[in-house]
Amino acid sequence: MSGLVTLELGRVAQLRLVNPPLNLVTEDLLRELDAALATLEATSADDVRAVVVGGSGDRAFSAGSHVGEFESQRGPGGRARHELESGVARRLAELPMPTIAAIEGNALGGGLELALCCDIRVASERAKLGLPEVRLAVTPGAGGTQRLPRIVGTARAREMILTGNVLSAAEAARIGLVHEVVPAGEAVARATAIGAEIALRGPLAVREAKRLIAIAEDAAISDGLAAELAASVRVFASDDMLEGASAFFAKRDPEYRGR
Repeated sequence: MSGLVTLELGRVAQLRLVNPPLNLVTEDLLRELDAALATLEATSADDVRAVVVGGSGDRAFSAGSHVGEFESQRGPGGRARHELESGVARRLAELPMPTIAAIEGNALGGGLELALCCDIRVASERAKLGLPEVRLAVTPGAGGTQRLPRIVGTARAREMILTGNVLSAAEAARIGLVHEVVPAGEAVARATAIGAEIALRGPLAVREAKRLIAIAEDAAISDGLAAELAASVRVFASDDMLEGASAFFAKRDPEYRGR
């Protein structure tokens, strides 16, 4: 481990890319990120209730893939590297607990693709966001062509991906790419505050809700409703449900345990 990714566990965990000054996505960083995500997957619902994903410094969340590694990715021999990046992005998207991207500075190419894997995106007012891969004669390869249309709609995604244009934080918020724009330097603090709010909710219910929303993106509504019903049966059998009801009637804050 060379310290390209740091992970601080807690009810609101902090996952950070540390490859200054631009937090470029290299093969070594991806392998460290993969290991950090495996650690998060193994945590209990009570121990980690939300994750803030950010980048070190104030210049970039991540400015994307290291162009210097492009030549090594040519031809059949490069497929393993593409599969690694795609797999890490998918692992981030499928974490059981909610994730909040704290975008301080630029989120471009592979960097934006990581942010797209998060459930909520908070951007600094100075942030720039885009998928400029076609400017370098390559395509987004870590979910950009699939996740961006689901977030901003096909028409907006076509415009962004086919032109390679980069958006300001304000424009990204206007089209729904980011949920909130905050003053410079405050993205991590605001993302952490959102994570803390989520951490107050029933952690089993939150994890089930995240999973059900993901099902809704791809499944027929009948399948989604069946999954929702099964989830309701599970959460209503939990101790947390009893605690929530008890706290409601007692007019006190609940103390959920994730069981």
